[in-house]
Amino acid sequence: MAKLGTLFAAFLLFLPVPGWTQERPVLVELFTSQGCSSCPPADDLLRELAARDEVIALALHVDYWDYIGWPDSFARPEYTARQRAYAREGGENMVYTPQMVINGTDGVVGTYPKDVNALISEHMSRPAMVTLDVTRQGGRLSIEARAEPGTGGTCAVQLVRYRPQATVEVTRGENAGRTLNHANVVTDMTLLADWDMAGPLALDVPLTGDLPAVVVIQQGRFGPVQAVARVE
Repeated sequence: MAKLGTLFAAFLLFLPVPGWTQERPVLVELFTSQGCSSCPPADDLLRELAARDEVIALALHVDYWDYIGWPDSFARPEYTARQRAYAREGGENMVYTPQMVINGTDGVVGTYPKDVNALISEHMSRPAMVTLDVTRQGGRLSIEARAEPGTGGTCAVQLVRYRPQATVEVTRGENAGRTLNHANVVTDMTLLADWDMAGPLALDVPLTGDLPAVVVIQQGRFGPVQAVARVE
């Protein structure tokens, strides 16, 4: 009987635990600018993070440094608005570059790798309350998600497209004369649906072009990231 009890206990260790998964990617968003002399080291760090399976790293180029002599070729006002929305959610009254936002909640200077990695590890250890599965077939994308019982609120389901690599020669501004190497430059963010998490989510949407994609499920639209997945 003791042996049977030991075997049963070992079996339980391998049963799936609600709200827990070994593969739960963490979303890292870098707010950066080609016109910011402090940003290239953060761009380099993002490139390192982009190579990690457990991290989904995205670069969002903001436009509020364009006035100092170099208009960022990837900057879009909506990315500036996204960073400002994060600041409001966090009770901050200012934004800065380079900033990394981890899973929609924790902001950190993008040139502090120790702090960035500590936050990534912390978020990986948290229980996942939403499971997400994405499948691409031809020009269509299937998105399925389920929230753990008791999880409430409305989530934005967002589709992000990005360029894996880009090189830019800067001729003016603070980075004049430098060649900047960028990774995972966001080119588009589209709101697909608002999901109340009361029941399963099932979406089928078009997906055209060759650019890689990521699906983000986020509380509100600028709150905690509940789930994120690469489109394979």
